[in-house]
Amino acid sequence: MTLAETLANYGEYHRDHRNVLTHAVGVPMIVLALDVLLARPGFAIPGLGVDATPALLLNLFAAVWYLQLDTKYGLLMTVLLAIFYTVGAKIAAISTLAWIGGGIGLFAVGWAFQFLGHHWEGRKPAFVDDLRGLLHGPLFMTVEALWALGLAKVLKRDVEELMAPQPAE
Repeated sequence: MTLAETLANYGEYHRDHRNVLTHAVGVPMIVLALDVLLARPGFAIPGLGVDATPALLLNLFAAVWYLQLDTKYGLLMTVLLAIFYTVGAKIAAISTLAWIGGGIGLFAVGWAFQFLGHHWEGRKPAFVDDLRGLLHGPLFMTVEALWALGLAKVLKRDVEELMAPQPAE
């Protein structure tokens, strides 16, 4: 599946502007929450002399997935994942309360935004039909931000051409 096809498929679940706005808040909160919650415990990777965490492994998996989908946007997502990973590790290092309370709080509020948006959309979240939707969400919101800045116009055109026409209200 191409990047445009992936975004068009995910976009079919996110046509209501209120849903997209709630995702602009909720998706980053969930990504950060996962980085906070999975920042502990750390463990050594034998032979590499590197300490790793479940958050690092999850981010590496996601980065590889984004890179295989599209190199340019995959690199952007990798940079963003690295930023979230770094912030998440710093929050988790503050205290056990910040680690658990901050992580769970971000996760719960982020998902509350998601479900509110899908209530307005009148459609279930994309990941219910395809678990890859959990990876598509951060990519979709990143690309939506680029579009809002007037960037990635060719990709936007390609995605819009692939999406079914929106029914008239």
